[in-house]
Amino acid sequence: MKTLSLATLILALLFANSLPIFAQTSADQWSGQISYEVVRKVDPSSIRIVINGEQVKPGDPNFPGDIPDTRTFGQKTVIVGSNAKVSREGENQVIRTFVSVGGGSSAGQQTNVGRPFDEQIFVDLANQKVITLLSVGKDKEAKSYRAEAPIQRTKDWTITDQTKKIAGYTCRKATVPFRNETYTVWFTTELPMTYSPVNELTPEKGTVLLLESSREQYRATKVSKEVVAEKDVLPAGTAETVTTAQLAEIREKAVADFRQKLLMNERN
Repeated sequence: MKTLSLATLILALLFANSLPIFAQTSADQWSGQISYEVVRKVDPSSIRIVINGEQVKPGDPNFPGDIPDTRTFGQKTVIVGSNAKVSREGENQVIRTFVSVGGGSSAGQQTNVGRPFDEQIFVDLANQKVITLLSVGKDKEAKSYRAEAPIQRTKDWTITDQTKKIAGYTCRKATVPFRNETYTVWFTTELPMTYSPVNELTPEKGTVLLLESSREQYRATKVSKEVVAEKDVLPAGTAETVTTAQLAEIREKAVADFRQKLLMNERN
């Protein structure tokens, strides 16, 4: 008979790997919010399973068999004139599952704990760049970093005459080669800005309300025009300027330190 053991499952979220892109296409200072539902397939190889201090990979008998195939979360983009801010519901969390392994079966409970950093994404529409603010630590020990990256678009779009209504707007269908497969993109020109929830997948003109591939889908569930204070979509405070590569290293180190802390707590 196997001895019951406590396993910690840390499901690493995809951190800002799909940043939004905007382009100012009208003098009309539109302000409001676009809400998206995002569905992504879960890659088992990206999941870190630790049992009694040792990592367990897919294929191991103790690897949990109840991991979901997909995960769903909300993404909101707030726009005011030439500035925007993007946020994801639950983006400051990791999923932590405790699994008791014994007798060839497993059971567990799932809780959420905060990520070891706070990340905010802003878009400078006028200068076509994404600004990422990353804060690591808490209170007086917190350190803030800022990185900027130019926006780049994927080419070779094939635009069709097929249309359909999404979130109340008439959209036109296009296909685009991206990430070694073909994405289907539905965009509307009935809104006064050019925008996509995935930066590379932005048309020359129009707002993307639905895009999908075999691995992910972004669907606009609501578009609301409303008054938003400009300060709410502008990066605030001071931060150390770093490159995007340096920011990625800082983020990865914070996650690694956080995982190590969780393991130490489990052992104690």
